[in-house]
Formats: sequence, structure tokens, C-alpha cells
Amino acid sequence: MSDAPDQPPVTPRSRAMDGFDPRWTDPPAYILGITREIWENRAIASLQRSYAPGVVVRTPSGIAAGNGRVIAATMATLAEFPDRALLGEDVIWCEAPGGGFLSSHRLLSTATHTGDGVFGPATGTRLVYRVVADCAARGDQIYDEWLIRDHGAIIRQMGWEPKRFAADQIAREGGPERCARPFMPALDIDGGYSGAGNDHPAGHRYADILSRIMNADMAIIPAEYDRACQLELPGGRTGHGHAPADRFWMGLRAAFPSAHFAIHHQIGRDDAMLPPRAAIRWSLTGTHDGWGSFGPPSGAEIHVMGIGHAEFGPWGLRREFVLLDEGAIWKQILCRTG
Repeated sequence: MSDAPDQPPVTPRSRAMDGFDPRWTDPPAYILGITREIWENRAIASLQRSYAPGVVVRTPSGIAAGNGRVIAATMATLAEFPDRALLGEDVIWCEAPGGGFLSSHRLLSTATHTGDGVFGPATGTRLVYRVVADCAARGDQIYDEWLIRDHGAIIRQMGWEPKRFAADQIAREGGPERCARPFMPALDIDGGYSGAGNDHPAGHRYADILSRIMNADMAIIPAEYDRACQLELPGGRTGHGHAPADRFWMGLRAAFPSAHFAIHHQIGRDDAMLPPRAAIRWSLTGTHDGWGSFGPPSGAEIHVMGIGHAEFGPWGLRREFVLLDEGAIWKQILCRTG
């Protein structure tokens, strides 16, 4: 028998990290690490290394190509919110075809509006809001990204309503004919990521729930959601139980009843000390032709980019986090109606 002391088990490095700096042991370490370096440690220049030169970044507000655009947007945000902190809540990931990975990174952001910028003259307002970023990475670089900030939460904490803010934004940008257009599928650029996720049961379960909701089967909510579920919904709203889930999803689908629902990416994961969970990136594309959460039907062509995270427990879906950009939706409607 050896007298050598017991050694802690060595966690094998994920093969998804082939080609990455050895300091990153797995995708969560990489995503959380570079996020902190860039935003809180002010290593903004590191974006030239961690983001590919031709990276494509899509948000509900539009699309940008090139890490120079990413650097400029990061500096503009930090000029307006110098103390912004990004608290990583979860990284749900899967391996990607051809190497690397896709991560769905949910974070809680805190910031104080102490600089002039997109949200107007500095107000000193303290903000708390969520962001989800779906990032495709390989070879130590992010090369394709889908990003949603809860602009509805930011706007409301600044004292606006999303519809009024969108109208003001359109006016500041030169009116409906000249303003920057929100993202639509026709504007998309191929960033190089071709994966659709993985085959985990939690991903299939959440995908089935969302698909049935979008097919007007609202009975799936009491059937699949825990009665004590916690819901983190757009606009910084928190709800508990079946009724808030029904109100949110009913209001969204009722506003766009004929829009096409699509699931673009689906991940399910089991990790030590965490519940089974799923990340789904989805969209609604079509016409604002119903009464729901976005006022009278306008006939506007709309695209809703959405990301949902779900955690499952013994009695069903226990926690759900849904991100979409209410401001971008209202901008599409108001560009039609004026």
C-alpha cells in the first residue's frame, strides 16, 4: 500500500476546449472569464483576441460584423454605465460540429447611468437587468453571437415605457424612413456556426413546452410547470405560479397569432450540483395581427428574437428565464403606424 497522500481527482479538460488557452478548463470558465476581463477589468483591447475579426453579432436592434464594432459598442456602454458589473448566473453549453462549443450565457447586470448616451443625459439611475448571449467559439475566439438585453427592464427603470421610448428613438434617428431597423431574418449574415444544439432530454422537454404554447395549447402550463415555479420575464418582471406564465405567453402569442414560431437552437444539460436545465433560442416571424401585449393590431411585419432558460425539478419546470426586447418590437410596430 502506498504511503502517498490522497490526491484530489483530476477533472479532464473538455474536448470542446481544444485549441483554447490552457487556463480555460471548460466553456463556462472561458465565457465567465473573458466577460469579467473585458467589462470589469477593462481589458477591452482583448476583444481583438477573443472575438474573431469577422465575428457576426445579432441583437434584436440590428446586426453588426467585425470585432471593431464590438469594441466600439463596449466602450460606448461603459462610457454611459462606467460601473457596470456582469454577474454570471449560468452557462448552458454543448459541443459544436467541427470543434468548439455553443454557450448560452445568462447574466444579471448591475449599472448606474452616470454618463450621457443612448438612454439620454446621465440620470444617476441604478439599474438591474438580465442579458443572455448565445456565443459560438472555437480556437480561443468567439466567431458567431446572438445577444438579447432586457431593454424593457432598462427602459422602465429609467422612467419610460417601451412604446414611448421606441417612438422617441425613431424620432431621434430621423423618422420611420431613416431610423436604424431592428433585426430581421433577411438581414442575417452567415457567421459560420451551423449547429442546432444537442439531444438531451431537458432540451427536448422545454422545446416541447414552448412549441405547444405557441400552438395555443396553454394547458401545457399547469401540466408541465411546477405550481411554485419562479418566472423571470421581460421588463424585469418576476412572477410565481401558473397564472403569470399563462398571462405572459398568452399575451405574446395573441399579439402575433399567425406568426411562424421556430426553434433555432436547443441545449439540454446535467451538471453536478445543478438541476437539469435547457436553453432554447427561438423566434416569431410574421405580422402583428392580434390583440395582445402590444396594443391594437397594426399589420406591421415583425420578428421577435427570444431566448429561454428553464430549470426542472421533481414537479416540473421550477424556474424559467425569458428574454426578448420589447423596445425592438415596438420600434417595428411604430415604423409601420407612425
